[in-house]
Amino acid sequence: MRILESFRPAGRLPRVLGAAVGVGALVGLLVVGFEQIVEFMLDALFEMPLWGQTLAPAAGLAGAWVLLRFVGGRGATPSTSDEYIRAFHERSPRMPVRHLPAKLLAGISTIGLGGALGLEGPSVYAGASAAHNAQRALGRFFRRDEAKMLLTAGAAAGVAAIFRTPATGVIFALEVPYRDDVTRRALLPSLVASAVSYLVFVAVLGETTPVFPNLGAEAASLATVDLLGGALLGLVAGLGGRGFAALVRRAKDVSSAVGPVARLAGAGVILAGLVVATNAVFGEPLSLGPGLRSADWLLAGEHSLVLIAALFGFRMLATLVSVGAGGTGGLFFPLAVQGLLMGTVVGQVLGQGETSLYPTLGLSAFLAAGYRAPIAAVMFVAESSRGSSFVAPALIAAAVAQLVAGKAGVSSHQASERQGHLERRFTLPIASVLQTDVMTVPPDATISEFMTFHVQGRREREVAVVEGGRYLGMCGLDQLGDLSRDDWDARTVGEMLESGLPSARPSWTLRDAVAAMETADVTTLAVVTAEETFVGIVTAEDILKLDEILDETES
Repeated sequence: MRILESFRPAGRLPRVLGAAVGVGALVGLLVVGFEQIVEFMLDALFEMPLWGQTLAPAAGLAGAWVLLRFVGGRGATPSTSDEYIRAFHERSPRMPVRHLPAKLLAGISTIGLGGALGLEGPSVYAGASAAHNAQRALGRFFRRDEAKMLLTAGAAAGVAAIFRTPATGVIFALEVPYRDDVTRRALLPSLVASAVSYLVFVAVLGETTPVFPNLGAEAASLATVDLLGGALLGLVAGLGGRGFAALVRRAKDVSSAVGPVARLAGAGVILAGLVVATNAVFGEPLSLGPGLRSADWLLAGEHSLVLIAALFGFRMLATLVSVGAGGTGGLFFPLAVQGLLMGTVVGQVLGQGETSLYPTLGLSAFLAAGYRAPIAAVMFVAESSRGSSFVAPALIAAAVAQLVAGKAGVSSHQASERQGHLERRFTLPIASVLQTDVMTVPPDATISEFMTFHVQGRREREVAVVEGGRYLGMCGLDQLGDLSRDDWDARTVGEMLESGLPSARPSWTLRDAVAAMETADVTTLAVVTAEETFVGIVTAEDILKLDEILDETES
């Protein structure tokens, strides 16, 4: 019996794994429908006359804006993968059910009509949203940490299905919330959800072909120079990814700062121009869509360095404009395509244009630098191509790209690394423990009045001294010292207050407040504005009540 007991899963894990199975199946079905509609629309788009292709991206972006505004309702934004990362780090995330169909439809409109974004973005959101709302519906069965595990499992299921890469889905979902860390506790649920989602997708469509079937198909033998080439390409891709991430963040700023009419009109003109330009140069409008046709063109035969570099520029501009216009889609696949193009350019410069090694390394390195997910990037290379023999140099390229990219990344919500139980709480804003409904004392009050009303009547050891809303200092038992009882009626609070104590600002975190208290050796801190207007107080006792702090923050 003891042997059997040792195989029993600990805690509530079976419930989480059971929920992960359901989430994986649901996400697989959602992604099947989403992918089939987008693929049908893209096939039809590339059969249209040129005038229709030039107008389609603007129509798709306008349709996405309408869908988000009127179907998604309040709070619906174009953000997809970023929403998963944001929700992962929030204590009480909100992913309303009505946002899910709105974002899927907006993704169909954006990508199906030629926006240069990836299908994985809406797929990740679909997985995270399905998991989040399933947990909310069954909230009494799951703890808060288990909800985060399901959220990660849902995101993994989305990537696994859309790319037919179950291992990449798991690693991406675990890796992308942090720049320099992973969320390991969600591993088992993510494995289950990713596998189920992949199997459902394959069972419905019967499709297991790699995303890039022509990549790495030739027999490959590696030499030391190839490892050095991987390091060189990592350096180039790290710099390129760093610049691309900065441009993406700027495009997102434009999306939120510029009105929809001007934003959509400008984007429509630029994307139409790119359609005409790429059609003239390449014989087909390769600026349209996520970039799979661009990858097929690249891998189908030999091309000049100038043409490949031109397509790199065209595709990058199309992606940035799609983001800036408020399109709904992902950046994982566009980053992968940019990496293929960059790797091919570097390979040709080094005289290695006859092998698919350098496009493979470019994919891995550029993706690692842009999304800060090096392990997922290398696993994507292994699963989405036939270039598994290139994994070793791809690891080197991804590692170097990660180092060169620094803290840059296309996501706005990635954290640096996981923090401990106490560390997470001390990053909370000071507003989490701020007491604003507190009694103050005027400077002209007598010590007798202060002692009778505040110390004896309200059991307060320290009270803020405020006049006309302006903070003057603190008065308490420590300031009164050995003052004789006979002097209480003759002395005022203003004479006894201590004005050299530190005060906090409303923008501080709890860590800032604790540091100030320790430096001044006090247990009460006044919070004032830059103009010294009194806001409230923070006490060491309140800061120590961490669970209560979190409950207040959540509510």
